[in-house]
Amino acid sequence: MFPNSILGRPPFTPNHQQHNNFFALSPTLYSHQQLIDAQYNFQNVDLSRAVTLQPLTYGTVSPIQTSTSPLFRGRKRISDEKAFPLDGKRQRFHSPHQEPTIINQIVPLSGDRRYSMPPLFHTHYVPDIVRCVPPLREIPLLEPREITLPEAKDKLSQQILELFETCQQQISDLKKKELCRAQLQREIQLLFPQSRLFLVGSSLNGFGARSSDGDLCLVVKEEPVNQKTEARHILTLVHKHFCTRLSGYIERPQLIRAKVPIVKFRDKVSCVEFDLNVNNTVGIRNTFLLRTYAYLENRVRPLVLVIKKWASHHDINDASRGTLSSYSLVLMVLHYLQTLPEPILPSLQKIYPESFSTSVQLHLVHHTPCSVPPYLSKNESSLGDLLLGFLKYYATEFDWNTQMISVREAKAIPRPDDIEWRNKYICVEEPFDGTNTARAVHEKQKFDMIKDQFLKSWQRLKNKRDLNSVLPLRAATLKR
Repeated sequence: MFPNSILGRPPFTPNHQQHNNFFALSPTLYSHQQLIDAQYNFQNVDLSRAVTLQPLTYGTVSPIQTSTSPLFRGRKRISDEKAFPLDGKRQRFHSPHQEPTIINQIVPLSGDRRYSMPPLFHTHYVPDIVRCVPPLREIPLLEPREITLPEAKDKLSQQILELFETCQQQISDLKKKELCRAQLQREIQLLFPQSRLFLVGSSLNGFGARSSDGDLCLVVKEEPVNQKTEARHILTLVHKHFCTRLSGYIERPQLIRAKVPIVKFRDKVSCVEFDLNVNNTVGIRNTFLLRTYAYLENRVRPLVLVIKKWASHHDINDASRGTLSSYSLVLMVLHYLQTLPEPILPSLQKIYPESFSTSVQLHLVHHTPCSVPPYLSKNESSLGDLLLGFLKYYATEFDWNTQMISVREAKAIPRPDDIEWRNKYICVEEPFDGTNTARAVHEKQKFDMIKDQFLKSWQRLKNKRDLNSVLPLRAATLKR
């Protein structure tokens, strides 16, 4: 399920293994000179040694069994043995390690030795998709709580459940995204050999729909990256690489120079839209915090999905247009469930501080959703009642002017008096770095529109108790 780690085996040469850190990179690994080297690598990729991505098929094909294409030099086909003598090829990248490690990334392996991440040094290598917990193909077996849905005793609750079962992300959807991640990681490692590409966001946090985009985080070093300079430069190289070598596999790659710059693109095989950022490691941590909340109580996921659909239908779920991001909406739902007279959710960061500390190494964060037991709440409210209560809470009860939404504290807390929070219309605390996830709502007109939609939808739903009154189910189902 979480094939971004190799438990117990950091992918570095033996002299780095003593650190026991998945990202045990030298603080100067990607210095200015090495970024220049990466650019040199991009400009001098020898296409005779490169893997050309072929059209891939999904379904029964495992992400760890994809084949590589025949290799060509000009128009003449050459055999793998002649093309890649292990003791004869020079090291192409300016890596601090002098073993022929990069060669391993592009030598075709027999079917039983193909991995979702290529080996980076010559030792016994166990495929990460087998070693990690839980494996991708065994999600339903290892997370039985996903199968058990709450009982619906009224029409509104039944509508919410039916919408959830129709629109929730399927395992096949996740496999497609994982296959793309694995292929792209191989390609990006031609530029940055020790980087790792993580699938994050709604694809893994349990709140994804079939139509959800994919979010990717490229980690090039353990320490923070300057988003205005380093991250933009790295993404410029990645963008060029996508436009040249991967034009048959990726379409519409676009470099967005935002506060956190990203490369947007579409995978032609899965038809999934992706956003790729650099070293936004808090996104990796909050992915698994949210995933733990998602499976802590069986009413959480259906409620979040219907609220995201509702917000999207009413045009208040788009941070790029000054409204709420999906992440902010999820935190708002979790906060509401934490603040009920009889809470449905606790603060996981208070109960399990050691599991959700920022000191936990990134290659270990995916353990937590499996280790936290279900939360047994005495609150027996139906999904319909919870949806009504959510709309009423933010329409009439929450004080937008003085309070901040905090999932970390499991309550509304006073806004801090600093520039991050002062004069902001909506304040939603990011559970790990303490920033405002709703800072995109910076116009009073958009804020008033959001508040107005909460109020109108609450009044309509309270009177009719029919989900169609606030979210046309046919249209929501067709969008998946």
